[in-house]
Amino acid sequence: MKTRLLRAPFNFTKGKMASTPGAQVDLMTLQLPQLNMLKEEVEQEIEMLQTSLQQLKMAQSRFLESSDSIGKLKPEDDGKQILVPLTSSLYVPGNLSDVNSVLIDIGTGYYVEKTLPQAKDYMKRKIEFVTKQMEKVQPILIEKSKMRQIVGEVMNIKIQAEMSSRQQAQAAKS
Repeated sequence: MKTRLLRAPFNFTKGKMASTPGAQVDLMTLQLPQLNMLKEEVEQEIEMLQTSLQQLKMAQSRFLESSDSIGKLKPEDDGKQILVPLTSSLYVPGNLSDVNSVLIDIGTGYYVEKTLPQAKDYMKRKIEFVTKQMEKVQPILIEKSKMRQIVGEVMNIKIQAEMSSRQQAQAAKS
């Protein structure tokens, strides 16, 4: 039977961790297999947080790019010929017919028509939202990285102590 240890977020301080304020578990009391399981869980959480942060950065860059594109539209561009991307490598010629409004993809195949000022405001809000989400994830990622480091250090201490006790036992037999 596989037991799951310490699933809640932890605060580590000098070899101890707390899942709730005031409750602490001394890492030195855990066995190596338990420490290894904890380290693997923390590494999985770190990987998930890094993936989330990367996806947020990509979303932020798309919103910034869209905002820049909206900012480049001018009334004198009406009727101007442009290349319209169908895929990342396929373009077709087209003409701008209305530079005062744009269609915005709001997700799951839905589009909303907005004026340029409304579209700029929408993109600004989306950029701010994504940036705030990134600011929430980054400290958690830093904390989890510190946890991994502390668990690794405790594991090294335990391994060295185990090796030392084996050497002493062998020396006593000789």
